[in-house]
Amino acid sequence: MREGSRAGFVAIVGRPNVGKSTLLNRLVGMKVSIASRRPQTTRHRILGILTEPDAQLVFVDTPGFQTEHSNALNRLMNRTVARSLLEVNAALAVIEAGGLTRRDARVLDLISPSLPTVLAINKIDRLPGRDSLLPLIDQASRLRPFAAIVPISARKGMQVRDLVEILKPLLPEGEPSFEADAVTDRPERFLAAELVREKLFDSLGAELPYSATVAVDRFTEEEGLRRICASIIVDKESQKAIVIGGKGEKLKAIATRARRDMEQLFGGKVYLEVWVRVKRGWVDDVRTLKSLGYE
Repeated sequence: MREGSRAGFVAIVGRPNVGKSTLLNRLVGMKVSIASRRPQTTRHRILGILTEPDAQLVFVDTPGFQTEHSNALNRLMNRTVARSLLEVNAALAVIEAGGLTRRDARVLDLISPSLPTVLAINKIDRLPGRDSLLPLIDQASRLRPFAAIVPISARKGMQVRDLVEILKPLLPEGEPSFEADAVTDRPERFLAAELVREKLFDSLGAELPYSATVAVDRFTEEEGLRRICASIIVDKESQKAIVIGGKGEKLKAIATRARRDMEQLFGGKVYLEVWVRVKRGWVDDVRTLKSLGYE
C-alpha cells in the first residue's frame, strides 16, 4: 500500500432487514454475509475486508439491533452491536428510503457522538421518485451531525462506491490488519453453516419460526473435496417435519442450493450432508448459544 494510506474498521449498523448484509457483500465484491428477506438473518459479527492501493476498509457487519423481542439470543446479538461500536474507527448507519422510524433512531442513539458516522439511505430503487428523499435527509440530519448522507441501493449497487470514497478519509493512517487478498475473517466452517441457514430461511419463509439455526458437525478436506456434515437445529418436533418436508424434498432442496453456493464460494467440490435435530429452548439457553458461536 502507498505511503500515507489509511486502514481501519467500520461498523455497519441498523435495525433488522434494512439491507446491511447485502450492502456488505456489495462493498466487498463477494458474498461473505448471508442475506434473506427475513428480518434478523445476520446473527454474528462478520468482517468483510476491502483492500485498495490507498486504504484497507474492514467492515463489521452486525446483527440488526432488536427492540421488540427479548430472549437470550437477541440479548447476545444486541450486546454484539453495542460492543462493535466501541471497537471501530467509523460507523456506517443504514436506514430504508421508506422513512425514518423510532427503531432507526434507537440504533443511532447507540453511536457515540464522537464516532464519525455516514448515513446510507438504502433501497432507493424502490422509490417511485427521488423527491421524497429530501424531507427524509432533512429529518435524519437533525438527529446528529453525519459526515455524509448517501442515498444508495445495495441490491443494485447504486452509489455504493461513493460510500467507500467518503469513508476512507475517516480512517486513520496506518498499516492494514489483513492480507491484501483477504475478504473475511471467518473460516469456511462458519461460512458453510451460514449458507445452509440462508437457504433454510429462503426456502421456508414464514413457515419456519425464528428459532432455527445451523451447526457444522464435521468439516474435512482432502484432495480438493470438502466433506461437510451439518445439523439444522429447531425448537420443536413439528418444526423438524416442516424442514424435512414430504419425502424429504424440502431438506434435499435446501442442501442442494447450499452445496452449490459453497462450491462457488470455496472454489471446489463439496459433499454435503444435512440433518435436522430438535433442541428445545435453545434460543434462551446461554450455554447452548455459546457452543453455537454466539458471542
